Amino acid sequence: MITVEGLTHYYGERRAIEDIRFQISANEIVGFLGLNGAGKSTTLRILAGLLVPSAGSITIDGVDLVSAGSSARARIGYLPEDPPLYREMTVREFVAYCGELKGLDHATVQSRLDGVLKVAQLTHVQHRVIQELSHGYRKRCGIAQAIIHKPKLVILDEPISGLDPRQIVEMRQVIRDLAKDCTVLISSHILGEISETCDRILVLAGGKIVAQGTEAELASRAGSAAGARLTLLVRGTAAAIDAGLAAGVPVIKFDKHEEGAGLWRLHVALANDDREALVAALVAAGVGIRKLVEDESELEQIFLGLTQGASA
Repeated sequence: MITVEGLTHYYGERRAIEDIRFQISANEIVGFLGLNGAGKSTTLRILAGLLVPSAGSITIDGVDLVSAGSSARARIGYLPEDPPLYREMTVREFVAYCGELKGLDHATVQSRLDGVLKVAQLTHVQHRVIQELSHGYRKRCGIAQAIIHKPKLVILDEPISGLDPRQIVEMRQVIRDLAKDCTVLISSHILGEISETCDRILVLAGGKIVAQGTEAELASRAGSAAGARLTLLVRGTAAAIDAGLAAGVPVIKFDKHEEGAGLWRLHVALANDDREALVAALVAAGVGIRKLVEDESELEQIFLGLTQGASA
């Protein structure tokens, strides 16, 4: 659905990005990662049709973004990190106004409003003034204005920043709902959310794409372990825990911390995802399992591993 070839941009004599190439399929959710100064903002502005590249081509739904101009930009919805909102308007008034700014007639806007507000989870606040809304709802207003014209590509710049935990979970669902009708490109510094939400990841460093693929593919390229990292709360003696961990399940490393009343917290890195065998070995050694959770994604370490050379 999106093809980028040889994308390059200079600010005067300074090269911001060089020879960027990637493809994104229809209805795919793709995360876009890059350290500050990597060229991420420049790339997003070009993809949103706000900046003309120095070289290269961008095709969206079969239309060249540079040569087609406004007809290509009509296929794009863009949410900047700080959404430009008319805060004195109600949610419904604002989204309708943005639809007309994008060239839709009044009847078309009205026919689409209810569906757009539902996708952005704004139906219950549609008659409230934007100024009265929380930061999370203002972000959703930005998403609603970005999709009122039914774009093929939606670009979301830091859609999660500043949200509380409940709003983050709700925003994940909003993004998944968007992908039912369009392709979504997300830029975020919250790497755990990229891991949770996106189908694939593009990593930008030094103005170039240094890696792209699923998190598992990036982990393999970065040399990360392909097993599992687990945290367990167990009851037993130190000797029984050590015996269970030494019972044959390949363990890369582990540490344990006593929490009192016979309880221990274990952090275990397995060479393979053998968590069932690990639990069985601990139980056989006389250790009671109170809780087991998978540690958070190692995307941060993967990302740093892929970009540290370029940053240096």
